[in-house]
Amino acid sequence: MTARPVAPVIPSAGPGRRPGKPGTGRPMPLASAPRRPDLVYGFGRIDASGRVADRVTIAALGWRGGDRLTLTAEAEVMIARRDPGGMITMPSRPYILIPATLRRRCGLGAGDHVLLAASPEQDTLTAYSFAVVDQALRAYAPAPGEGRRP
Repeated sequence: MTARPVAPVIPSAGPGRRPGKPGTGRPMPLASAPRRPDLVYGFGRIDASGRVADRVTIAALGWRGGDRLTLTAEAEVMIARRDPGGMITMPSRPYILIPATLRRRCGLGAGDHVLLAASPEQDTLTAYSFAVVDQALRAYAPAPGEGRRP
């Protein structure tokens, strides 16, 4: 059995194409070096001991076991920053331990889910309660049937 050669398929010169001049199309975009993201997001759940973990956000910061951290709190928001004089020591596993006093001040409890935002430029990890996330979303884009809030 002998195979017959298959003729090449060459697209016809259609609208926007000029026949006979290969390579005269639009130039290809140049690849740019990947840039470090401003914020890296993740989700975590606070366990009964106050631990909250998300490997991606902590890896984005480059925090390692033994690093010292300072934790501060506002209403339903906890901020951790690397600080050589910090009172909290980063454990060897990728999680943050939020002390009970800060959890109470933030209104966070065991089982609560939080949005984690890592800022490599500021070297901070912020944990937002879902109540704060919900308020922000509703202020930006109200749910169907709700009016826009001032």
